[in-house]
Amino acid sequence: MRRTVRAASTTPTRCTGRGNAMSTHETTQRERVRVFATGACEGFEKLRESLAGHPEVELVGASANVADGAAALAGGHLDAVLHATRSASLPADELAAIREHTRAPVLVVASSGSSRMLEEALDSEVADVLLLPQLVENVVFAIRKATHTTRQAHPAGGGRHGKIVTVFSPKGGTGKTVTATNLAAALAKFEQRKTLLLDLDLQFGDAAIMLGIEPEKTIYDLVVAPGELDTEKLAGYTTKHISGLDILPAPLRPEDAELVTEAKLGRLLEVARESYDCIVVDTSPFFHGPMLATLDRTDELLLLSSLDVPTLKNLRLALQTLELLSFPKQRIRIVLNRSNSKVGMKQNEVESALGMKVRFEVPSDRAVPLAVNRGKPVVLDEEGADVSRAIRSMAKNLFPVEEAAKKQRRLLPAFARS
Repeated sequence: MRRTVRAASTTPTRCTGRGNAMSTHETTQRERVRVFATGACEGFEKLRESLAGHPEVELVGASANVADGAAALAGGHLDAVLHATRSASLPADELAAIREHTRAPVLVVASSGSSRMLEEALDSEVADVLLLPQLVENVVFAIRKATHTTRQAHPAGGGRHGKIVTVFSPKGGTGKTVTATNLAAALAKFEQRKTLLLDLDLQFGDAAIMLGIEPEKTIYDLVVAPGELDTEKLAGYTTKHISGLDILPAPLRPEDAELVTEAKLGRLLEVARESYDCIVVDTSPFFHGPMLATLDRTDELLLLSSLDVPTLKNLRLALQTLELLSFPKQRIRIVLNRSNSKVGMKQNEVESALGMKVRFEVPSDRAVPLAVNRGKPVVLDEEGADVSRAIRSMAKNLFPVEEAAKKQRRLLPAFARS
């Protein structure tokens, strides 16, 4: 266990006036932590009510047990999980079930503690044990400390913690795979980022063929291989592209897709974070299990739109679904593909229909289908084309130069900076 156990407060759980009296400036300076509450014990319902009204906490939801909260745990993009128990010992099975859905830190809440629970907690991955009653401010402090420690698990200059960029559209034919393959190639070739392209259109993925690659191994081969998945094992199943990016293709047979489970995919994404600067994920147009597992770990979600009514209708439904899944809106980027098409619709109409600004514009260009038929990314095949410049600009925006400079400065010895 990474935290000291917090004993019960002599004062019952309550919202203090200090928390609610925070100035607007103070509240907006601190991003609210996204918390999901599950389980039950004496005083836990009152604690949930207090947290729901706290300015530093966004209580995403609650469930009586882990099974009922599975969808929110997997798709809620959580900062922390509070799990209440009436057990006198650490609820290992329930904690393992939570871990199947999210890697967010878990704080165990109990109304009475035992030496057995505390001893078991010391040898577990539990972030903290909170014994009720507690001041709500103490609980918020424990949550923030747990999330801070999790972020520090990948210290500066001490290994990677890659960014996951997911490319999605609820309608086929919008250019997801073209965007994903070219973005990944641009990140690897021009931004010098160690990049993995992961094809999660598990039944009919085309990322490999668009890169001119005939894969010998796919994600299916990786997940059915015996043994624990680690960075070395992952490297043995990827294929290197001429741009420098690694690709893990979709299964070669549609029936193999069902073996890529949410739990295995979740572990794959966590391991990939340790190996790569960026993981670009190509997806199918569905909110199925693998997509939910990916959303739980997505840092930037690129939603592809185009200048036609059916796509806008489906995209509005997708945005509503993402809201129901509690996916943070600030992580969503609208990409207007074929933005220069003369079809009687303008960008401002797209923005009005979606209620969001277009973040990236990618123009239509005949160089794209020509490059696809050659099995080459257009950003490499036609570097000077408008579409290539737009995708390279997108890559720079997703990974600003400032980030690279900061990482490089952290790697320099102190005397070199003096």
